[in-house]
Amino acid sequence: MTWIAFPAGVAAALLVVPAGVRGLRDAGLGRENYRGATLAFPLGAIITTAALVALAPLAFLDDRADLDLLDPELRRWMPYLIGVAFLGFLDDALGGGEAPGSPRGWRGHARALRDGSLSTGAIKAIGALALAAYVVSGRGLEDWRYLTDVALLILATNAFNLLDLRPGRAEKGLALLGAGLCLGAWTLAPLDLLGIFAGAVLVGAWFTLRERAMLGDTGSNLIGAIAGVWLLTSLGGDGRLIALAAVAVFTIYGELRSISATIDSIPPLRWLDSLGRE
Repeated sequence: MTWIAFPAGVAAALLVVPAGVRGLRDAGLGRENYRGATLAFPLGAIITTAALVALAPLAFLDDRADLDLLDPELRRWMPYLIGVAFLGFLDDALGGGEAPGSPRGWRGHARALRDGSLSTGAIKAIGALALAAYVVSGRGLEDWRYLTDVALLILATNAFNLLDLRPGRAEKGLALLGAGLCLGAWTLAPLDLLGIFAGAVLVGAWFTLRERAMLGDTGSNLIGAIAGVWLLTSLGGDGRLIALAAVAVFTIYGELRSISATIDSIPPLRWLDSLGRE
């Protein structure tokens, strides 16, 4: 019955996310988006909370009632999912955001470190690396396989951070990836494993697409972590190497060029990117 994780995630999010968005707005927690509108922020913290609300009864029943409600592998990946969400929240709460002079991208954070300044973005990168090294360990991988899987998890997480520059873009990327993995292997295993998180992200997308809330690094990190775990658990060895090459190229491109400008210049991507927005 591990299929129940996804609908449980959706149900919990339907209860938690609308109230959470109102709570952020009432508390005056907001940030300007690319169009200058002030939105509730960070929605990612509410999405993560909704997933944990779904987890609580499932974990209790899974253990006490001896029901097969959660994929056993969730225990391995949970520290990374919650950990990178927390690191993103730290960056959202204490980072410079869009302020002039704030370090941006890996090159910006590397320059800050070189100049003796430890930015929250650098803390996030170091913390994510440590968490990835931990959760990927113990799987009986060869040394080089272990290192490439750690790199894939880190770069996938960062790739969705780079995507999250327009409402709903990161969520659409995750949906396309999940659909591709499920249809490619004709399985619902990705949703069985991380359904409580994917369901919460799906509900949260309604608020980001309608420009009522922003994910923040908390949300984009969580979405990227889901994508990275899906790639690691759904693909074989060669497939993971291809995925690593793809996300590495995407990361380098995102550091050097504008992803938004590229999407806007390609009509099918521009249509997909704007789909669902007001």
